[in-house]
Amino acid sequence: MKKTILYTLFLCFSVVCFAQPSNLKKSMKSVFQLKTFDDKEMLIGSSTGFFIDNQGRAVSTYVPFKNASKAVIIDADGKEYQVSYILGANETYDVVKFKVDTKKSVPMTLSQASLPVGSKTWLVGYNQTKSFPVGIIKKAEKFQEYFDYYTLAMQTSDNVIGCPLVNEEGKVIGIMQQSANKKDTIGYAVSAIFADSLHITGLSFNDTSLRSIKIEKELPEELSQALLMLYFASSALDSISYSNLIDRFIKRFPKSAEGYQYRAQLSFNKNDFEAVSKDMEQAINMVEDKDAAHFSYSRFIYQKEILLNQLPYEKWSLDKAMSEAVKAYELNPQPIYRHQQALILFAQKKYEEASSIYNELSTSSLRSADLFVENSKCKEKIGDTIGMVAQLDSAIATFSRPYVRQAAPYLLHRAQVLMGLNEYRKAVFDLNDYESLMKTQVTAQFYYLRFQAELSGKMYQQALDDINKAIEMQEKNDLFYSEKASLLLRVGFLDETITTAEKLIELVPNQSDGYLFLGIAQCMKDNKKEGLENLKKAEQMGDSQATDMIEKFK
Repeated sequence: MKKTILYTLFLCFSVVCFAQPSNLKKSMKSVFQLKTFDDKEMLIGSSTGFFIDNQGRAVSTYVPFKNASKAVIIDADGKEYQVSYILGANETYDVVKFKVDTKKSVPMTLSQASLPVGSKTWLVGYNQTKSFPVGIIKKAEKFQEYFDYYTLAMQTSDNVIGCPLVNEEGKVIGIMQQSANKKDTIGYAVSAIFADSLHITGLSFNDTSLRSIKIEKELPEELSQALLMLYFASSALDSISYSNLIDRFIKRFPKSAEGYQYRAQLSFNKNDFEAVSKDMEQAINMVEDKDAAHFSYSRFIYQKEILLNQLPYEKWSLDKAMSEAVKAYELNPQPIYRHQQALILFAQKKYEEASSIYNELSTSSLRSADLFVENSKCKEKIGDTIGMVAQLDSAIATFSRPYVRQAAPYLLHRAQVLMGLNEYRKAVFDLNDYESLMKTQVTAQFYYLRFQAELSGKMYQQALDDINKAIEMQEKNDLFYSEKASLLLRVGFLDETITTAEKLIELVPNQSDGYLFLGIAQCMKDNKKEGLENLKKAEQMGDSQATDMIEKFK
């Protein structure tokens, strides 16, 4: 009886200690060794990982991938495959998800359920030769609300990092992580489904974890996210990597016009107009939104004809650009396509026709200050100054008082146009509004411009105030002192004229203006001896006005 009890206890103890999931040996086919290399092909890290689907998607630890330019895996059969794309990464929890360049892989099944404290787990290593290590869950902590971080009673070593940790059903619950001490009997594992949840988005180039990995990143599955990635990649990647990314985008989304447009832009930047033409013609044939493709083609041609007209390319002309813009509008009557036609007509010097389109667009969704300014240029070319100013008035009218800073450039532009039409006082009003909006950014040149408008508008005190502001900002600008001396002389402030002229002579003693203004002011104050001497100095420097003044004051 005693022997029977002991035998039964021994049998139970054996089951508890050594019973394991029946499919662990099969799972070993999923586990591989990982090696990473820098851009000089030098080994920088290694770990273990495992496949999570039959298409080559896999997970491992992040640390070996940091600063890596290349990675390979060696599967259970000893065959080597390259890591083609990164699918997601998280440095905080030391996990990375990636795609291996293999046609078929043996995946492990991930458990969607959490394991409670006290549960038994097994570790599946790479080419496991001994029995599978067993661990008991001591703690399960939630992070990001859904995922688990496990603390285990388990003897670990460096070669288990990245290995899958499975439950009694043989499903993966976690990825083994680095222990604090090699001799530690405590192990750690992060949720496998957390690693599987990692993915690339359009903003991934801003992710520091991903940016530290130099291996190419997979495109997001959604078109909108992939387009966002292309946008950010233009400044984040080198030219070759960016070009490869665009090629992959076109392969993934062959019916999206944007991919062809991005690739055509790269060719356009190299003045390879033949490549641009091929890409845009392919886009027109392939994409669903053919109007967008025709429009983009028109824009490329227009830009080349306007900015790079000196470079010959017989296939393109402004007529060709117009033809593509017309086709876009016929397929989808969008205002932006009509606007493209107006730009081309202006470039063709067909100002009446261009203005007619701008008038039409003024009641469309494109109504804006810029649109009215463009129409004003048409009116200017036609010679319709009234219409030109009216369009600028409409541009300003798109803003309401009190003006916002966005109105500033339009106020400045209208002021300059009004000055050209001798409407100086009206120009000053616009310049005053401009100054109030741009107070901290106005320059000495702005005050000089307003001085000129005020001077021509006989607003002498304001003009004097502004030339003084200009001088305060640029104390050694001789032009400003010359203009100030001229104004002071005009309004009869002789003492101030003398002081200003002397400062001008100090700045530029080899120029005649200072002696001219000083001599005139002195003569007008009945100091003809010194005044005529200064006028003669100006005359000797070739100033014809000085000669006339000498005759006047003799």
